[in-house]
Amino acid sequence: MGQKFQYDESGGTFFYFLLSFLALILIPATFYYWPRKKKRDPAEEDKLCKCPGCLAKRELLRNAEPWRGTKNFLIKLVIIAGWVALILLAYKVSQFDYEMSNFDPYEILGIPLGASQAEIKKAYRKLSLILHPDKDTGNEKEFMKLSKAYQALTDEEARRNWEKYGNPDGPGAMSFGIALPSWIVEKENSVWVLGLYALVFMVALPIVVGTWWYRSIKFTGDQVLLETTQLYYYLFHKTPNMALKRVIMILGASLEFDKKHNSEIVERQSDNIEVPQLIKKLPNLNEKNKEFPLCYLYSIKARAIIHAHLNRIPLNPATLEQDRRYIIGKCPFLIHEQVNCVNQIILLAYSRRVPKLPTIETIENCMKLCPMVVQGLWEFKSPLLQLPYINEDNMKHFMSKRRQIKSLQQFAQLKGEERRNLLRNLTDDEYENVMKVLGKMPYVDFQIQVEVMDDDNPTEVTAGAIVTVTVTLTRKDMSTLFGDESVKETTEITVNGVENGEGKEGAGEPEVEAAKRPVWLKQKRGGGKKTKKTTKPVLKPVNATKPKVEESPNPSEKKKEKHQEKAKAKEEGKDEDDTDKSDESDADTNENNDKSSDESVVNKSNNEDDDQEWEKFRKIHEREKSLEGKSKSSHAVHCPLFPYDKQEYWWTYICDRKSRTLLTAPYNITSLVEKETVHLKFTAPNWPGVYTFTVCLRSDSYIGFDQQKDIKLDVKEAPAEITEHPQWEFEDSEEEGPAENNDQESEYTTDEDVPED
Repeated sequence: MGQKFQYDESGGTFFYFLLSFLALILIPATFYYWPRKKKRDPAEEDKLCKCPGCLAKRELLRNAEPWRGTKNFLIKLVIIAGWVALILLAYKVSQFDYEMSNFDPYEILGIPLGASQAEIKKAYRKLSLILHPDKDTGNEKEFMKLSKAYQALTDEEARRNWEKYGNPDGPGAMSFGIALPSWIVEKENSVWVLGLYALVFMVALPIVVGTWWYRSIKFTGDQVLLETTQLYYYLFHKTPNMALKRVIMILGASLEFDKKHNSEIVERQSDNIEVPQLIKKLPNLNEKNKEFPLCYLYSIKARAIIHAHLNRIPLNPATLEQDRRYIIGKCPFLIHEQVNCVNQIILLAYSRRVPKLPTIETIENCMKLCPMVVQGLWEFKSPLLQLPYINEDNMKHFMSKRRQIKSLQQFAQLKGEERRNLLRNLTDDEYENVMKVLGKMPYVDFQIQVEVMDDDNPTEVTAGAIVTVTVTLTRKDMSTLFGDESVKETTEITVNGVENGEGKEGAGEPEVEAAKRPVWLKQKRGGGKKTKKTTKPVLKPVNATKPKVEESPNPSEKKKEKHQEKAKAKEEGKDEDDTDKSDESDADTNENNDKSSDESVVNKSNNEDDDQEWEKFRKIHEREKSLEGKSKSSHAVHCPLFPYDKQEYWWTYICDRKSRTLLTAPYNITSLVEKETVHLKFTAPNWPGVYTFTVCLRSDSYIGFDQQKDIKLDVKEAPAEITEHPQWEFEDSEEEGPAENNDQESEYTTDEDVPED
């Protein structure tokens, strides 16, 4: 059987190619790009805040893209045109297949199956007079089919070929068709074909790839300019101990706000008049600073707009308000980049690559700035101003002599009548809106557990060991604390400071009175009185201590006692047999009791071993789960002054307040919907002693929701025969001498070295 390669003369295979290619594009494009209108759920609409700020924000977001309707119409038009072309191609291919695969000589001649030779010849003569090419009604293609049909029914060999191969000519050569029309390779069209190839593959494709690459290399993974990141590294390294206002100055100097680096920035002639007028309203702006790039005009303008946002100063809607929306919308991403930069500088300082170590206050000031920008509020202002309709005039009611309401948690704990009395100047609808927003704010139960996970004794911390702090966060709505609800138990909660405010940093910050204990915490023993109490976290051991078991008496002592009882029985005249029987039964009972007690001890130890294994398995599973991709969806934030929708994110980390250093990199929690577990690891100090460290939780969306807890580590001296920690040893490693740490100084401070402030 012969083989031959040929281009598609009739266009059939080319249509197959077009049909497959078009279907591969249209099906996913329709699924992903077809414009869909979000169905508004009335229940969800009722949950949204109805304050003027939120209503104006939602209206601005709806009108932010006026071309969206035109864009959706064009997308629909292109997709519909593609499907119409696909249907037409499918119809043409189906007709082509029908003609090629349905060769029936009886049907072509128009005679019934089993007709005689005379009938076949008669039908052929009749149709040939009509279809012959020399006639006016002739059709060459149809006449060829007619001739093949007549031959298949009259010639014996042709008839056998048709019955066996479906073709009167017999088996044809195997044909490998190229799914391209033949005109592509024709000589007169070669210039146009080569020109098209050159335009697509040598001009268009390199331009598209080069443009994408040029734009992508200018940004980090969080879409922050690399030049901005380099600027942060320089300025934070230059000032290790940075105040909050200087952090704002650096934020305003970000190159995202410079027209030379960002084409989206709009510069107007009116800025020469409006910006100086705005600067006059803002104290402590430090606009006369001569440091580059803090003295550039774009930096001063961005800094003034950030200060105006934090002071809630209204701006011109046509000019500076548009700039405010753009600048404030960029700030959270830039602040997260600042936190990452300071953390990297701290790591470099630990490795002796950077001489100056940034203090813990620097990175915390960066974290403080994020909720300030989101809420449009200075940190020294009352957190109650984050609620709708609450302004400075209402503060005199909250801070009266009879009551000192300083936090949102305290306000939530009040009874309904007291809350309504405090906001008596609001209408019923406004008050209901305030409670709706307050009830959706976060109330986080912050629990910690300390252990050395890979050691035989997880509760004992030795010098140089890897300490794992498991942070468990359970989020509930603030409505859990409402005093007029069913929850009546008390709980202790601290905000913006250490739990025991005496003698520690943050003591001047407001303490929170005993809050209503949520249902997921243990009930408090006693008379149920509401007490103002602070507690320190206890390091809970992973393995429960084994219960003490009374030692069984010695068998020799049992025999002595038995003989003494027999002698005593003889003296009293008792029957010896009865005494022996009773003694034997007592001995058997004692032996059974001993055996059962031993079995119970073994069972308890086995159960404890099983619990330990299960606990290790659970923690390993949690560590593997933490390595998976993080979600960016948690809970919506009430932030009418922030131009876009915002999700709740959190930072958690461990620091040493006395040496003002960071022990672990801040872990960004982006998916705290109900419960989240985070493992923070750091190396224990090299010197034995008692150390106090602080585990912190900070919000990037709300002011007044930060928490921190102290942990005390009693670091023991490492065993002398172990030169390194067990989890760092390998079987094939050579033995090394004992480590000489006598000349090294510990980077931590013990409780005995530095007294409490």
